[in-house]
Parts: sequence; C-alpha cells; structure tokens
Amino acid sequence: MEYRKLGNTDIDVSVICLGTMTWGEQNTPAEAFEQIEYALEQGVNFIDTAELYSIPPQAKTYGRTEEIIGEWLQKSGRRNEIVLASKIAGPGESWIPHIRGGKTRYNREYIRQAVDASLQRLRTDYLDLYQLHWPERQTNFFGQLGYQHQFDEDFTPLLETLEALEEQRQAGKIRHVGLSNETPWGVMRFLQLAEAHDLPRLVSVQNPYSLLNRSYEVGLAEISCREQCGLLAYSPLGFGVLSGKYLGGEKPAGARLTRYPDYTRYSNPQAIAATEQYVALARKHNLDPAQMALAYINSRPFLTSNIVGATSMAQLQSNIASIDLQLSDEVLAGIEAIHQQHPNPSP
Repeated sequence: MEYRKLGNTDIDVSVICLGTMTWGEQNTPAEAFEQIEYALEQGVNFIDTAELYSIPPQAKTYGRTEEIIGEWLQKSGRRNEIVLASKIAGPGESWIPHIRGGKTRYNREYIRQAVDASLQRLRTDYLDLYQLHWPERQTNFFGQLGYQHQFDEDFTPLLETLEALEEQRQAGKIRHVGLSNETPWGVMRFLQLAEAHDLPRLVSVQNPYSLLNRSYEVGLAEISCREQCGLLAYSPLGFGVLSGKYLGGEKPAGARLTRYPDYTRYSNPQAIAATEQYVALARKHNLDPAQMALAYINSRPFLTSNIVGATSMAQLQSNIASIDLQLSDEVLAGIEAIHQQHPNPSP
C-alpha cells in the first residue's frame, strides 16, 4: 500500500480509502466487517462515512452505516488502527426531510448536534476528519451545470462555520476538517478565513473524480497542490459504470444501477460512448477496466486518497489491488485521447 499525508498534518492515509455508503442497504453488517478486516490486512487505514448513509438516503437507514462501523469498533477494539472520516449532511428539504427537517445550517448548534450524534453512532470519542458534505449555499454540485447566482441568498457565513468547527476541535471531538462537493471559490474562501482568523485549515476536498468526470482538474487541482489540500476522490468508477458491466444494456443482478436505475449521472449516452472506449482501451492492453480507471486516479499528483466502495469481496479485492498497477505511457496517452473526444460526460 502507498500512503500520503492528509493535508498539512502528520497523518499518513492510504491512497486507497474504504468507502462505506452501501453498508446497511446493499451490505449486511457481517459483510461490512469482512470488508474492513480485509482492507486493513491490505494496508488500508482510511475509512470514510457520513451521517447521510446508507445510500440511497431514507429515514429508515439514516445513520445506519455509522452504527455498523461503531459495532465493529466496539467488537474489535481497533480504533487506533484507522483514520476515520465522517460528514454532516447539508440542507435538502425535498430529499432529506428526515435529517433536521432538511433545513441544516452549518452553524454552531447544528454542527454540535451532528458531531455528537455521529460519535454516538460510531462509538468513538473523536473523528480524525470531519467534512461538510455539500455546500449550504446554492452553487454547482451533484452534477449541476450553469451557475445561477442568487443575490439575496441567506446562508451561514463561512467564518461562523469555521468557528463552530474550531469549537468541536477544541473539545477534542474532531481533529481536522475538510469539504465535500465544493467549488474553487468555496475552498479558497475557507482557506483564506482560516489563515486570517487562526481557525482550522482545510486538509481535504472530497469531490467526484473519475475518467467520466475530470472537472476537478479545472481550478481545484491546482488548489490541492499549492495549498496542501488534496482530493479525496469519490465515485472513481462512476457507480461501477467504468467496469464495463452495464455495457450493451446489461443489468447484473444486485448491481447498484440495476437496483437504483434513477441514478443516471454516469449512464447518459455520452458517458456510455466514453465508457465503451475506455473499456476497449483496457482490454487492448490486457487490463481490467475497473483497475485501469482506478490506477489513473491513484497516479494523480493532486490526489490524497481514492475512495473505493464495493458490494462484494471480489470487487473490493480487485479495487484495492489497483494500487499495484502502474499505467504505461501508451495507456495514459490512450486515456487522454478518449478524454479529448468525450470530455467530462458525467459532471
């Protein structure tokens, strides 16, 4: 396993991070425990979760993933072997009314409530990394294109949010802070405020990044490198699309997009056309398509960790093994050629 520093901290995290959003929905607790223990055996020390999970979000499974991790922590006693990250869910009255009425603000009271509840479910005294799952303000995230500015928008001042996170850090409940689904403006503004007011400095940005969505490279990648605020890449396989298993209209039994066909971000016609070419490139070079897609992300200089999720042990084993794959110059050139033809079909 390869390790990189988490931001400007002294924490070494594995380049492969274990994602957890299927636990409690597609995976049982026993399967989750097996995944954690296998990942640890392979040198993975970084686990990412969120109060929102399991996915898809619904009231009956809210917080269930954190509970499963907490059960494992209590059973194993191995808290000191992992770097544990979680997130506070943002506002969303139309789709997560079960989380604080869908009216979350990133202020002192809501952040305190969310941190305390996550710690209780996780059965731990602290989180190594605490992230804002998506911006409270209206901006471009979750695939939204065409920025529409709202001049009269009311959202919690970013300085107040940082001060609230600092209170949790001072209380010993969180060690470091990060953002998720953020824009270049948001990341830089948080960094500027932290420096000006001696508040917690961001150590990571958890955004989507894959062969089907390289939009992070425009603006955010430079920030990651220059500001020591690296990418935690989520959906690196585009909900499994880049494995090629859905090509030709296939719907494998139990697969995520078979069970949840409304998740169309990575399966539009442009994405399918690009995927066909990426899969063909991998097979031309006798590579597993999913491993090629993951290895590309692992090689990026702005990456801190690549968050892989799996519903089967075979998938997890293959995904973790991508750390040992070094792509040739010819494969890299082939990837860039396809990207030129099909740039970011799934933003």
